[in-house]
Amino acid sequence: MRTLKICGLLAALAGAGLQTARAQNPIITTQFTADPTARVFGDRVYLYPSHDILARPGRGRVGWFCMEDYHVFSSANLTDWTDHGVIVTQNKVPWVQPDSYSMWAPDCVVRNGKYYFYFPSTPRDTTGGRGFRIGVAVADKPTGPFVPQAAPLAGVRGIDPNVFIDHDGQAYLYWSQGNIYGAKLKDNMLELASAPKTLGELPTKGLKEGPYLFERKGIYYLAYPHVANKTERLEYATSTSPLGPFTVKGVLMDESPTGCWTNHHSIAQFKNQWYLFYHHNDLSPKFDKSRSVRIDSLSFAADGSINKVVPTLRGVGLTSARQKIQIDRYSRLSAQGAAIAFLDTADTFRGWKTVLTNAGAWVQYNGVDFGQPKLRTATLRGTSAAGATVQIRLDRATGPLLTQLTVPKGGAWQEVKAPLAAFQPGRHTLFVSLKGGTGAEIDWLRFE
Repeated sequence: MRTLKICGLLAALAGAGLQTARAQNPIITTQFTADPTARVFGDRVYLYPSHDILARPGRGRVGWFCMEDYHVFSSANLTDWTDHGVIVTQNKVPWVQPDSYSMWAPDCVVRNGKYYFYFPSTPRDTTGGRGFRIGVAVADKPTGPFVPQAAPLAGVRGIDPNVFIDHDGQAYLYWSQGNIYGAKLKDNMLELASAPKTLGELPTKGLKEGPYLFERKGIYYLAYPHVANKTERLEYATSTSPLGPFTVKGVLMDESPTGCWTNHHSIAQFKNQWYLFYHHNDLSPKFDKSRSVRIDSLSFAADGSINKVVPTLRGVGLTSARQKIQIDRYSRLSAQGAAIAFLDTADTFRGWKTVLTNAGAWVQYNGVDFGQPKLRTATLRGTSAAGATVQIRLDRATGPLLTQLTVPKGGAWQEVKAPLAAFQPGRHTLFVSLKGGTGAEIDWLRFE
């Protein structure tokens, strides 16, 4: 019955034009996504990213950022994400130049039952000067339909809008253009209620952009990407007021170890846990203008400072043992004999595989929920040129043997199945290792 219910739900979503994706990091593997703003509305997290596409002659600037529309995604568990489709596109916004491909980092907030989606782009009318403007689209639901306003916000020039609503109901807009600016918004959320203020206590050297402000225990945190060296890292400053003055506190996330030039983020609390949403170029390692959204847990020290976030592939959330478990999004990997590679370098959206080359090589995957109903078998999709034996253990590398699977000799991908030696309900860590043979490649595994 459970399988029928899941299949029925997926069929209903497909019939409604929605797509579902189960993922770790990156969390969306059906398209490029960047600049994520995560908002909790009700019992779900709604994700409003920008949408990278590849430019070509006549369609954006080749070799640069190229974005023509926005999608919204949502999840109840940070693991299963639903794509609700396009909510705003450049050729349906009255004030946007329709061939500019410059729909950069957005934000969305709710007030008085209305959802306000803020986004930057290149305007048709440049009589007031060149550069980006920021507009608003309004909806009755977090997934739209969103109706864009006829004109951009007066008095605002720049990118990366962020909106914060304080406890007293006052709303603030933040944005960047060389510096980071802030201003009060009127109750209608469509006009400034004060003159823009330059938040001048931030670093003066190096690019600053992407402001994101939130409040915790009376402290206002302003996080922003900053090029202190060659690429962006995430830094933050704090204040006792939404418009400062701010005191720079430190680095929230270090520069990309692989050289991705940008990072852009949001910070949200969901079910009593704080999370950092950010991006990296996982699905496009040779071109860092095509990015993908990630999530990792965020925590605070006793004095209110933010503990530095170390990026992971495993990400957050529980993975059901009944789903296809992508162990290539590992928690730990043995130092020798284990590696990760794309399934198809010509189509990176197909994802990755785990490559085990030496006996004893292993991969660790945390946070698998086996539930309570007894599971009886394990299925693995793999391939091995000479044949191989793969073991799955629980909780530690020398833990209880859950099952052992034999991958037959051959070059084709095959699904192999084996009974479970024992069943332990609840949440566990998986250790998948190569027991024998000259090597195996694993796409996924699943329990039934």
